[in-house]
Amino acid sequence: MNFIFGSIMENGTMTGATFFAATAVSLLIGLFLALIYMKQNSYSKSFVLTLVLLPAIVQLVIMLVNGNIGAGVAVAGAFSLVRFRSAAGSGQEITAVFLAMACGLATGMGYLCVALMFAGICGSVGVLITASRLADGSSDERILKITIPENLDFEGVFDDVLDKYTGSAELTEVRTVSMGSLYRLNYHIRLLQGVRVKDLMDVIRTRNGNLEVSCGRPAAKAGEL
Repeated sequence: MNFIFGSIMENGTMTGATFFAATAVSLLIGLFLALIYMKQNSYSKSFVLTLVLLPAIVQLVIMLVNGNIGAGVAVAGAFSLVRFRSAAGSGQEITAVFLAMACGLATGMGYLCVALMFAGICGSVGVLITASRLADGSSDERILKITIPENLDFEGVFDDVLDKYTGSAELTEVRTVSMGSLYRLNYHIRLLQGVRVKDLMDVIRTRNGNLEVSCGRPAAKAGEL
């Protein structure tokens, strides 16, 4: 247990052996995190390179700052400048960056086994959640768009149809189209179990004069916290 949870840096002193061992583990962890991120998300080559190198960079910073207050203040100032020149990322990107930094902090302080275990645990949990249906959006949610003539009073005209085919329906937007000659109603609906989209659209078409009707899934939201 002392070997697993102990630090390889005696008295916080960096040696050649500890430097190379920590750097090797940091790069290995960075590569592992990058592969996990690539498996779960869309990515760019620059971001993957960042994940690979970030643990090693943070590790060296921690090794150099260890016990030096002046160097610590200087590094904090440099990192704050980088912060204000960085574009805001998605929730997955921010999480990956913080995970890489946490592992770099651990290796920089000599806790190599702790860093390896932490990266393995977090990576495995991320893969399991992605592979499961946990936190997936409802498969019954739809965006329903109905085009109606301008002389049709849309207030409540489809309420009985939506009550029959949906568990919930919310009118989210009303707009004019075709130079104001038509209205388009946008609904966020949740279909009842067993309801066919075609049956719903056929009933609506009999009321809107066979004008355009569309029913599709909500657009996937960008990853955010």
